[in-house]
Amino acid sequence: MAKREQKLETLGFFNVDKPSGMTSSTVVNKCKWLSGVPCGHMGTLDPLASGVLPVGVGNAARLFNYFLEKEKVYIAEFTFGVESDTLDSTGNLVRGGHVPDEGEISAVLPQFFGDIMQIPPKYSAKNINGRRGYELARAGIEFELEAKKVHIYGMEVLGKVEDKEDTFRIQIRCGGGTYIRSLARDIAEALGTKAVMSALRRTQSGVFMIEKSIPFSLLEEDPSVEVLQSYLIPTESVLPFERLPLTEKQEKKLLQGQQVCVEQENGLYKLYQENSFYGIAEVVNGQAKAKTKLC
Repeated sequence: MAKREQKLETLGFFNVDKPSGMTSSTVVNKCKWLSGVPCGHMGTLDPLASGVLPVGVGNAARLFNYFLEKEKVYIAEFTFGVESDTLDSTGNLVRGGHVPDEGEISAVLPQFFGDIMQIPPKYSAKNINGRRGYELARAGIEFELEAKKVHIYGMEVLGKVEDKEDTFRIQIRCGGGTYIRSLARDIAEALGTKAVMSALRRTQSGVFMIEKSIPFSLLEEDPSVEVLQSYLIPTESVLPFERLPLTEKQEKKLLQGQQVCVEQENGLYKLYQENSFYGIAEVVNGQAKAKTKLC
C-alpha cells in the first residue's frame, strides 16, 4: 500500500465502529496509514466482537491509562446448553446442560453486581511468564490464571435472540478489564448449566458512544485528509478534567518541568500553553507539575 503524502494537522481520537471478524490491530493499522502518524487503540475488542473502538492518533495514544477504568456498555449474546474451550462460539463446541428461561437468568444476574472476582479465559492475551495465554492454550500447555477483581455496574436481559431458543441478549455495564466471555461461563454456572458468548457489541467506552462512531467501511474508502480531519475528536474534549488556572510565570515554570504552588485540590487538570491545549498536569498537596505532554 502506497504511503500517504499528507498527515493530519491535529491529533486526537477516532471513534471507530469495528466490524465483527476483524482484529483491533487491523483497525489501528488502517488509522495509522490514513493519518500518517502512530496510533493505538484504547481497549481491545476480540475479533468476534464489534462496536466502539477508540483509537488514539499520535500522542493522544499516551492517554491509554486514563481510559482503562472507564465504564463500558456491551450487548452480548449468550448461548446456553453448550460450552467451549475459548468460552465463545469460535471454539470447540460441546453440548451440555439445560437452557434456562429469561426469568431464571434475570434472577441470578444481581449476584454479579459490584466488585467481583473473575477468572480470565485461557484463550486471552493475559501474560503468563512472558507468553500470551492463547499461545499456551493453543500449544496444549496446562496453566492456571489467577482471579482478578472487576466491577459490574448492572446487567439486564433484553430477551431471546430471534429464531434461537437457546440464546439470550444481555446488556452489560461494567468497568475496564471485564471479560464478557467469563461472565457467560459464570452466569451459566450459577444456573447449573453451561454457556458461551456467541456475539458481542460494545456500544459505549467511556465518553465514546456507538451513535457517534465511524463505520469502518468509511475508512476503507480511503477518505481525504480533509474528510479524515472531520472525523477526528479533539483530545481535550474527551478529558473530564478542569483547566488548571495559572499565571504566565507559573505556566512557563510548569512547561519547563518545574513544580509550582497552586490552590487547587489534588487531582488531574488540563494544561495549556498560551491557550493551546498542551497536556495533563497533576496537583499533589498544593504542588502542580506537568504529567503528560500531548501537544
